[in-house]
Amino acid sequence: MNTTKTYSPKLADLKPRWQVIDAEGEILGRLASRIAQLLKGKHNPLYSPHMLSGDFVIVVNAGKVVTTGNNKERQKRYYRHSGYPGGFHSLTLQQMQEKHPERILEHAVKGMLPHSPIGRVMMRRLKIYLESSHPHESQIKGQENSES
Repeated sequence: MNTTKTYSPKLADLKPRWQVIDAEGEILGRLASRIAQLLKGKHNPLYSPHMLSGDFVIVVNAGKVVTTGNNKERQKRYYRHSGYPGGFHSLTLQQMQEKHPERILEHAVKGMLPHSPIGRVMMRRLKIYLESSHPHESQIKGQENSES
């Protein structure tokens, strides 16, 4: 009897890459979906849901992301609670864009990742910057040198 076994990648086989995404003019939900797939590693042929097979993702120009819909800036709300009585806070998308524009994309991606310890590790691999410059140039250059 010939039985085949499912291939499971080894940790040595998984080599995370650094992906840079420019968010200028991108639609929020579509961009968040693309980032979540890169963080999960679904683009990788060695994808395994129980292993950290995704890439590091750098998002630049995060403050210039756009949303569709006429009233979304005023109607979409972000909620949080401090844990204390009366500690419920609510911000609209417009207010969040003024105060913490990077958190909009962070919140959207977080909802698309697994809500488990591996999902929290994936979130740490996401780096979001408001301008077009970022401090990860050496990782990207080192990645190009190792492929040669």
